[in-house]
Amino acid sequence: MIRGVIKTLEVKWKSYRHRFVPWIAVNLQKNERTLRQVTARSEDKTVPDVDVSASLVKLFTALLKNDVTKRDVLRLLPSSVQSRYLQNSSKTQTDSPGQVMLHTLGFWIERSPSSLPFAGTGVFVTKGSVPKGATVAMYPGTVYQEYEPILLQSIGNPFVFRCIDRVLIDGNDKGISKIVYRSCSGRDRMGPLALCDVSWLTDSPENPLAVGQYVNNCSNEKAANVCYQEFDVPEDFPLELHQYLPNVSYRHDTKSFLFCFSPLGPSDVWSWCL
Repeated sequence: MIRGVIKTLEVKWKSYRHRFVPWIAVNLQKNERTLRQVTARSEDKTVPDVDVSASLVKLFTALLKNDVTKRDVLRLLPSSVQSRYLQNSSKTQTDSPGQVMLHTLGFWIERSPSSLPFAGTGVFVTKGSVPKGATVAMYPGTVYQEYEPILLQSIGNPFVFRCIDRVLIDGNDKGISKIVYRSCSGRDRMGPLALCDVSWLTDSPENPLAVGQYVNNCSNEKAANVCYQEFDVPEDFPLELHQYLPNVSYRHDTKSFLFCFSPLGPSDVWSWCL
């Protein structure tokens, strides 16, 4: 019995250690090629924010044009906005979000069992190729300031992401974390328009980029092929496209959508990411 308990703990540890900061810090020192030093937010940008924003707008616009179920809501918006998305109103069949991503960005990413032993789920490019500097994923979840309560949500939770300025993102799509995110997303609406995406909590996300929490850390055997970059969503980001942003603030009086996290492909062509 004791041997079985030890074996269970060993399996859980081998899965969790890739997200345990002290273990990562110690082991990364053994392989300097996987390290990326960032001392301030101003030094975090590997790609300009304007390019990240343009990529997101391009994909979200294509997703909204493709989704025939959202036409009734679009018809409530000003005609100038409707004209951007209802050009082909005769279309009756919707492509999958992955297909839209492939046609728009040139690649298709999906969640799948990781190639790292005991690392659980990973993210892979299953179709197409990713050019250098492309935004390949977003880190979804509830945004917490450093002084806001997250203790209960963090227990046994490997998906809490700590930003450079100590802001936390809870990317867990289960348990208390899921309940908190749904509650906050229901609070933040503007009439018929949702101001964030909740579909990433399901197995069929409407925004195919919202899988960043499943991108595993590198190992000594496999170097990182993506890096995280913080991104401030600009104030002029189209309101009707906010429904695809997979982040919500815990407090209603905190500016929403402060950060999206975009792993950026460092090589010109590669076929998968951890």
